[in-house]
Amino acid sequence: MIKLSPSLLATDFSNLTIPLSQCNSGEVSMIHIDVMDGHFVPNITMGPVVINGIRKATNLLLDVHLMINEPENFISDFIKVGSNLITFHVEATKNPFNLINQIKNEGLKCGITLKPSSDISLIEDYIEYVDLILIMSVEPGFGGQKFIPGMLDRIYYVKDMTNKLNSKPDISVDGDVKLSNAKQIIDAGANILVSGTGIFGTPDPVSTMKEFYMMGGK
Repeated sequence: MIKLSPSLLATDFSNLTIPLSQCNSGEVSMIHIDVMDGHFVPNITMGPVVINGIRKATNLLLDVHLMINEPENFISDFIKVGSNLITFHVEATKNPFNLINQIKNEGLKCGITLKPSSDISLIEDYIEYVDLILIMSVEPGFGGQKFIPGMLDRIYYVKDMTNKLNSKPDISVDGDVKLSNAKQIIDAGANILVSGTGIFGTPDPVSTMKEFYMMGGK
Protein backbone atom coordinates (compact mmCIF):
# COMPACT_ATOMS: atom_id res chain seq x y z
CA MET A 1 0.00 0.00 0.00
CA ILE A 2 1.32 3.43 -0.92
CA LYS A 3 0.91 6.88 0.56
CA LEU A 4 0.47 10.01 -1.49
CA SER A 5 1.99 13.36 -0.48
CA PRO A 6 0.64 16.08 -2.80
CA SER A 7 3.14 18.90 -3.20
CA LEU A 8 1.86 22.42 -2.60
CA LEU A 9 4.72 23.81 -4.69
CA ALA A 10 2.53 23.22 -7.77
CA THR A 11 -0.45 25.16 -6.41
CA ASP A 12 -1.58 28.78 -6.32
CA PHE A 13 -0.03 30.20 -3.15
CA SER A 14 -2.60 33.01 -3.11
CA ASN A 15 -5.36 30.54 -2.25
CA LEU A 16 -4.05 27.43 -0.54
CA THR A 17 -7.49 26.58 0.83
CA ILE A 18 -8.42 25.09 -2.55
CA PRO A 19 -5.62 22.47 -2.76
CA LEU A 20 -6.00 21.71 0.96
CA SER A 21 -9.69 21.02 0.41
CA GLN A 22 -8.84 18.87 -2.61
CA CYS A 23 -6.38 16.88 -0.50
CA ASN A 24 -9.09 16.22 2.07
CA SER A 25 -11.46 15.07 -0.67
CA GLY A 26 -8.72 12.94 -2.20
CA GLU A 27 -8.36 11.05 1.09
CA VAL A 28 -4.64 11.70 1.47
CA SER A 29 -3.07 11.68 4.92
CA MET A 30 -0.17 14.05 4.29
CA ILE A 31 0.90 17.05 2.23
CA HIS A 32 4.38 17.92 1.01
CA ILE A 33 5.79 21.38 1.69
CA ASP A 34 8.99 22.50 -0.04
CA VAL A 35 11.11 25.05 1.81
CA MET A 36 13.84 26.74 -0.26
CA ASP A 37 16.26 29.46 0.82
CA GLY A 38 17.70 30.72 -2.46
CA HIS A 39 21.16 29.49 -1.43
CA PHE A 40 21.11 25.70 -1.23
CA VAL A 41 18.82 25.78 -4.26
CA PRO A 42 18.25 28.71 -6.66
CA ASN A 43 14.71 29.48 -5.58
CA ILE A 44 12.82 30.85 -2.58
CA THR A 45 9.46 29.48 -1.48
CA MET A 46 7.75 29.47 1.91
CA GLY A 47 8.93 29.49 5.50
CA PRO A 48 7.59 28.94 9.01
CA VAL A 49 5.02 31.76 8.83
CA VAL A 50 3.24 30.22 5.84
CA ILE A 51 3.50 26.72 7.30
CA ASN A 52 1.90 28.02 10.48
CA GLY A 53 -1.05 29.19 8.38
CA ILE A 54 -1.28 25.82 6.65
CA ARG A 55 -1.21 24.06 10.02
CA LYS A 56 -4.20 26.11 11.16
CA ALA A 57 -6.11 25.17 8.00
CA THR A 58 -5.63 21.40 8.00
CA ASN A 59 -5.17 18.37 10.23
CA LEU A 60 -3.17 16.56 7.55
CA LEU A 61 0.37 15.46 8.37
CA LEU A 62 2.82 18.14 7.25
CA ASP A 63 5.69 16.56 5.31
CA VAL A 64 8.27 19.38 5.27
CA HIS A 65 11.25 19.16 2.92
CA LEU A 66 14.02 21.60 3.85
CA MET A 67 16.19 22.65 0.91
CA ILE A 68 18.20 25.11 2.97
CA ASN A 69 21.78 25.56 4.14
CA GLU A 70 22.56 24.81 7.79
CA PRO A 71 19.05 23.55 8.61
CA GLU A 72 20.07 22.99 12.24
CA ASN A 73 19.81 26.78 12.72
CA PHE A 74 16.14 26.79 11.76
CA ILE A 75 14.76 23.44 12.88
CA SER A 76 13.17 24.82 16.04
CA ASP A 77 11.13 27.29 13.96
CA PHE A 78 9.70 24.52 11.81
CA ILE A 79 8.95 22.38 14.84
CA LYS A 80 7.05 25.20 16.54
CA VAL A 81 4.66 25.72 13.61
CA GLY A 82 3.41 22.15 13.58
CA SER A 83 5.56 20.14 11.18
CA ASN A 84 5.13 16.39 11.60
CA LEU A 85 7.95 15.10 9.41
CA ILE A 86 11.07 17.08 8.56
CA THR A 87 13.42 15.97 5.79
CA PHE A 88 16.80 17.63 5.29
CA HIS A 89 19.64 17.32 2.79
CA VAL A 90 22.73 15.61 4.14
CA GLU A 91 24.86 17.90 1.95
CA ALA A 92 23.50 20.96 3.77
CA THR A 93 24.74 20.21 7.29
CA LYS A 94 28.08 19.32 8.85
CA ASN A 95 26.64 16.83 11.33
CA PRO A 96 23.57 14.92 10.11
CA PHE A 97 23.52 12.72 13.23
CA ASN A 98 23.06 15.74 15.48
CA LEU A 99 20.22 17.01 13.32
CA ILE A 100 18.50 13.62 13.23
CA ASN A 101 18.62 13.48 17.02
CA GLN A 102 17.42 17.07 17.34
CA ILE A 103 14.34 16.36 15.23
CA LYS A 104 13.48 12.98 16.76
CA ASN A 105 14.00 14.20 20.33
CA GLU A 106 11.16 16.65 19.69
CA GLY A 107 8.86 13.76 18.84
CA LEU A 108 8.85 14.37 15.08
CA LYS A 109 9.65 11.94 12.30
CA CYS A 110 12.89 12.60 10.46
CA GLY A 111 13.82 12.06 6.83
CA ILE A 112 17.04 12.46 4.87
CA THR A 113 17.65 13.18 1.22
CA LEU A 114 20.27 14.32 -1.26
CA LYS A 115 20.46 15.81 -4.72
CA PRO A 116 20.41 13.44 -7.73
CA SER A 117 23.95 14.59 -8.56
CA SER A 118 25.24 13.66 -5.08
CA ASP A 119 26.77 10.25 -4.35
CA ILE A 120 24.27 7.92 -2.70
CA SER A 121 26.97 6.83 -0.24
CA LEU A 122 26.40 10.13 1.61
CA ILE A 123 23.25 8.75 3.24
CA GLU A 124 24.36 5.17 3.95
CA ASP A 125 25.49 5.81 7.54
CA TYR A 126 22.13 7.29 8.51
CA ILE A 127 19.55 4.99 6.93
CA GLU A 128 18.86 2.90 10.02
CA TYR A 129 18.28 5.98 12.19
CA VAL A 130 15.64 7.79 10.15
CA ASP A 131 11.96 7.33 9.37
CA LEU A 132 12.11 8.26 5.70
CA ILE A 133 14.51 8.42 2.77
CA LEU A 134 13.51 10.87 0.05
CA ILE A 135 14.78 10.14 -3.45
CA MET A 136 14.90 13.30 -5.54
CA SER A 137 14.15 12.39 -9.16
CA VAL A 138 14.77 15.96 -10.38
CA GLU A 139 17.32 18.53 -9.30
CA PRO A 140 15.71 20.40 -6.39
CA GLY A 141 14.71 24.01 -6.80
CA PHE A 142 11.87 24.21 -9.30
CA GLY A 143 8.71 22.25 -10.09
CA GLY A 144 7.79 21.01 -13.55
CA GLN A 145 11.11 19.29 -14.36
CA LYS A 146 11.41 15.90 -16.07
CA PHE A 147 12.03 12.66 -14.17
CA ILE A 148 15.70 11.59 -14.30
CA PRO A 149 15.52 7.94 -15.52
CA GLY A 150 18.63 6.89 -13.59
CA MET A 151 16.84 7.61 -10.30
CA LEU A 152 14.86 4.38 -10.69
CA ASP A 153 18.12 2.52 -10.08
CA ARG A 154 18.68 4.68 -7.01
CA ILE A 155 15.28 3.65 -5.61
CA TYR A 156 16.13 -0.04 -6.14
CA TYR A 157 19.50 0.50 -4.48
CA VAL A 158 18.08 2.24 -1.43
CA LYS A 159 15.38 -0.40 -1.05
CA ASP A 160 18.04 -3.10 -1.15
CA MET A 161 20.10 -1.27 1.48
CA THR A 162 17.13 -1.00 3.83
CA ASN A 163 16.43 -4.70 3.44
CA LYS A 164 20.03 -5.63 4.23
CA LEU A 165 20.04 -3.42 7.31
CA ASN A 166 16.71 -4.80 8.48
CA SER A 167 15.66 -1.16 8.62
CA LYS A 168 12.22 -0.12 7.44
CA PRO A 169 12.16 3.60 6.68
CA ASP A 170 9.61 4.83 4.19
CA ILE A 171 11.02 5.45 0.73
CA SER A 172 9.59 8.58 -0.84
CA VAL A 173 10.14 9.86 -4.37
CA ASP A 174 9.79 13.49 -5.42
CA GLY A 175 10.14 14.93 -8.91
CA ASP A 176 7.87 14.53 -11.97
CA VAL A 177 5.90 11.74 -10.31
CA LYS A 178 2.71 11.15 -12.29
CA LEU A 179 0.23 8.44 -13.15
CA SER A 180 2.23 7.35 -16.20
CA ASN A 181 5.38 6.49 -14.20
CA ALA A 182 3.95 5.74 -10.75
CA LYS A 183 3.91 1.96 -11.22
CA GLN A 184 7.61 1.90 -12.15
CA ILE A 185 8.43 3.94 -9.07
CA ILE A 186 6.34 1.72 -6.79
CA ASP A 187 7.81 -1.45 -8.30
CA ALA A 188 11.31 -0.10 -7.63
CA GLY A 189 10.54 0.09 -3.92
CA ALA A 190 8.92 3.44 -3.12
CA ASN A 191 5.90 3.57 -0.84
CA ILE A 192 5.36 7.35 -0.71
CA LEU A 193 4.79 9.33 -3.89
CA VAL A 194 5.27 13.10 -3.81
CA SER A 195 3.50 14.71 -6.73
CA GLY A 196 2.82 18.34 -7.53
CA THR A 197 2.12 19.02 -11.19
CA GLY A 198 1.18 15.34 -11.60
CA ILE A 199 -1.82 16.05 -9.36
CA PHE A 200 -2.60 19.75 -9.36
CA GLY A 201 -1.76 20.16 -13.05
CA THR A 202 -4.52 17.75 -14.04
CA PRO A 203 -8.14 18.76 -14.78
CA ASP A 204 -9.46 16.93 -11.70
CA PRO A 205 -6.86 16.70 -8.90
CA VAL A 206 -9.18 14.76 -6.57
CA SER A 207 -9.82 12.03 -9.15
CA THR A 208 -6.09 11.92 -9.92
CA MET A 209 -5.26 11.33 -6.25
CA LYS A 210 -7.71 8.45 -6.15
CA GLU A 211 -6.18 6.97 -9.32
CA PHE A 212 -2.75 7.03 -7.69
CA TYR A 213 -4.14 5.08 -4.75
CA MET A 214 -5.82 2.52 -7.00
CA MET A 215 -2.48 1.96 -8.72
CA GLY A 216 -0.78 1.41 -5.38
CA GLY A 217 -3.33 -1.02 -3.99
CA LYS A 218 -5.26 1.14 -1.54
